[in-house]
Amino acid sequence: MSTQTVVPETPKSQDKAQYGVAALLFAIGAYTLYDATTLTVGFADPVGPKMFPYAIGSVMVVLSVLLVIATARGDKPEAEGGEDVDLTHPADWLTVAKLIGVLLITIATVNWLSWAITGAFLFAGAAWSLGSRTLIRDILVGFVMSVGSWYGFYVGLGIPLTPGILDGIL
Repeated sequence: MSTQTVVPETPKSQDKAQYGVAALLFAIGAYTLYDATTLTVGFADPVGPKMFPYAIGSVMVVLSVLLVIATARGDKPEAEGGEDVDLTHPADWLTVAKLIGVLLITIATVNWLSWAITGAFLFAGAAWSLGSRTLIRDILVGFVMSVGSWYGFYVGLGIPLTPGILDGIL
């Protein structure tokens, strides 16, 4: 007669933070779905702009449910193992503060100055915050990109962005 020792399985630990991410994802998806119901669109456009918020909101809700299921099963995300990431180095909060400042200035001035000017500032400021030292080139590249995107929205998509102080020039 043989005796077998049964070793009980150790339960997988759960990453509780993933439940918070799933709840946030669900809340944003549900709000997106609700907000899509308030859109008013003309009768001539069968698909129209309502399709996109419904699709995005639905995908977000489904993904949040799948994340809850995966978390309950004990699945955990892998830590970033990229070769360009040093996991022992702390976050650079000064860079984060600079980026937040650039975004806040952009938000505060976009209606007055126009997207073309604030978009150039946004690009140059973000590049400066992340370490670029070629300010003139960054401003020029940002200006070309922001004017190009302004015309892309205005002419290509028919969505007018604010011309601000450049009204009559753009």
